[in-house]
Amino acid sequence: QVQLLESGGGLVQVGGSLRLSCAASGPIYSISVMGWYRQAPGKQRESVATISSGGVKEYGTSVKGRFTVSRDSAKTTVFLQMDSLEPEDTAVYYCHAAGVRTTTSQYQAGLWGQGTQVTVSS
Repeated sequence: QVQLLESGGGLVQVGGSLRLSCAASGPIYSISVMGWYRQAPGKQRESVATISSGGVKEYGTSVKGRFTVSRDSAKTTVFLQMDSLEPEDTAVYYCHAAGVRTTTSQYQAGLWGQGTQVTVSS
């Protein structure tokens, strides 16, 4: 079974940086899109950044120019470099994988990681 494991969250001051990582493990054949979503207390989960297997990137409006999404050469790990962090970036960040195909010919439309807390203090 394919699983996602996130790391890199924590506490940072306004204007600081953090780098999140999410590694997919298991019998992976391919993953179409990987990305990051976040959910702040009392708010709906929102898309932060996604990257396709072909390298096409999309960003949420509030993070454009500050966050950078990337994938490793094996395309099973996704990173989120977060710079110029603001208090409004405080949330639980979730990794997501879409279009997961396994070497055992199974298909999973979407998978979520367990989430990692990012707190930006002023």
